[in-house]
Amino acid sequence: MRKPFQALSFAAVLALSGAAAAQAAPQGEKPTIVLVHGAFADSSGWNDVVSRLNRDGYRVVAAANPLRALGSDAATVSALVKSIPGPVILVGHSYGGEVITEAANGNGNVEALVYVAGFLPEAGESALSLSGKFPGATLAPALAPVALPDGDEDFYIQPAKFQAQFAADVPAAKAALMAATQRPVTGRALADMATTPTWKRLPSYVIYGSADRNIPAETQRFMAERAHARKTVAVEGGSHALMVSHPDKVAALIEDAASAQ
Repeated sequence: MRKPFQALSFAAVLALSGAAAAQAAPQGEKPTIVLVHGAFADSSGWNDVVSRLNRDGYRVVAAANPLRALGSDAATVSALVKSIPGPVILVGHSYGGEVITEAANGNGNVEALVYVAGFLPEAGESALSLSGKFPGATLAPALAPVALPDGDEDFYIQPAKFQAQFAADVPAAKAALMAATQRPVTGRALADMATTPTWKRLPSYVIYGSADRNIPAETQRFMAERAHARKTVAVEGGSHALMVSHPDKVAALIEDAASAQ
């Protein structure tokens, strides 16, 4: 009986301390940057972006995206955002773009959305439907499925194809490390349909690579134009892994979003 009571007490302390922190958040402070990785990546992919943002005085949280289902992934990020006092800029890479779009719903402290080679879905769209909207995606034949006990599948990018598919402008040694540490995404997550396109009410910022083989540049340009993005940056020759290959450009766009609010 004692352990549950202790757990509840600890939860209460956290809730009270979070409320106190929110009340004490100073006016005019820089927003906290929440970075959300996508499929076939993990939070460490943001390391060079985090270093630049920290240097410029921003508090940064690189969230762990479960990559299990859009609704539950968004709920996980939403809970994190709710715990942060003061304004937040949500940044999503790839499938993480879908997640931040959903996670912003109901969180009034989210001031802008930044999409790094990310999906900006309309209600009823999924990662699968958007990635096939225009020609150029070559992801499907590069994938390696792993059957899961619940009948779903986890999808990895085959290590031998990882650099060419995901990180063509990243040095080979680093791309090999990324391939070894990639986190899989479920088929369900890729097929789940978005429900709440929060980019319709929040300022959005987009950066993408012209040589992206996961989400074709034409698709990303279409989504940015549809969302009336405040700023769109097209990186010539950029791969899907822009946060690794072009951290300066990514950090600069995030700071543009943060300073404009």
